[in-house]
Amino acid sequence: MNLRHAIDTYRGHTIPHVRWVERRNLWFAISGVLILLSIAGLLIRGLNFSIDFEGGSQITYRFEQPVTVDDVEATLADHGIDDAEVQVVNGDSIAIRTPAISRGVSQTESLRGDLADQAGISTVDVSIEDIGPTWGGEISRKALIGLVIVLAAITLYITVRFELKMAIGAMIALVHDLTITVGVYALSGREVTPETVIAVLTILGFSLYDTVVIYDKIKENLETQSLVARLGSDGVVDLSLNQVLMRSVNTSLVVLLPILSLLLFGGETLKDFALAMFVGVAIGAYSSIFIAAPILALLKKREQRFRQLEQRLTTRERAAARRPAAPAATPAAIPGVATGEAAAARATARTGTVARPRPKSKRRKPPAKRKRR
Repeated sequence: MNLRHAIDTYRGHTIPHVRWVERRNLWFAISGVLILLSIAGLLIRGLNFSIDFEGGSQITYRFEQPVTVDDVEATLADHGIDDAEVQVVNGDSIAIRTPAISRGVSQTESLRGDLADQAGISTVDVSIEDIGPTWGGEISRKALIGLVIVLAAITLYITVRFELKMAIGAMIALVHDLTITVGVYALSGREVTPETVIAVLTILGFSLYDTVVIYDKIKENLETQSLVARLGSDGVVDLSLNQVLMRSVNTSLVVLLPILSLLLFGGETLKDFALAMFVGVAIGAYSSIFIAAPILALLKKREQRFRQLEQRLTTRERAAARRPAAPAATPAAIPGVATGEAAAARATARTGTVARPRPKSKRRKPPAKRKRR
């Protein structure tokens, strides 16, 4: 494939004929390995929840002399606090959120004094207090109930708009995306914040959007009887995927590029959101093509009409393979071919050179007699 053909294929001018369903065992094996790794990470390492979920301590004070976030983090690191969230508020105040400080009075006062000396203020102006989780059990319970209701509504919509088999494939792909995304956080040890939860919920909509686009094309092609009779259910799914492949890839790239810029150049808070979005969108694009569509093809093959069609196609292919090839007709056996032309064809086959027929001699007409006067 040359460069021009590759560019035309990417732009959708030509359809790449790839048999996606035929390689479904490979796609399922890749996803199975990723899911097993994700589950292992969740069971062994678990998720690293931020203080918004577990609670901790909050330190606030105003500074009289310039202080940067790096200076405050260095002071906290000297006291063994490495996972603190430090923010400069209104240009003259510092807000620090850390896990619960389980220290004695003398150690707490030492931390308070170092922060006060750094900010040029008195020790009594540094406030240290314990806080509870801002994302408590009640919020988690309501969020879970809302998620279940939304998933049930989406399943009902896909069932009514398309069919139950497509709803099953979409839900399997959705669980696949969420499991792998959460597993990446468990394996990497990245802190889970409320922004991460928002990003994970956003992934649901994008993954379903891509899957619905592919299912809509499959449904349209399955309603074409000539395509179904000629290609079968697997062939129709392959054709549909090839037709919408570039659209799916381009849509994913348009979303991934801005997220990548946030992941590389954004702040820590934006990076928590961007990482979950980047992993989820990439996995969602993968599952729509390699998981949702092959699962639908498997479910479709169990229908009676498609099983009968597959049997007919298999019988037709076997009959075509057993049928002997017809011998090539010789020029002499072809009706309407002159004997001279047949002899020339035999001479060509024998000598390997083209025998040209002799040109016919032209007879001169006798001169016309002059009439006597």
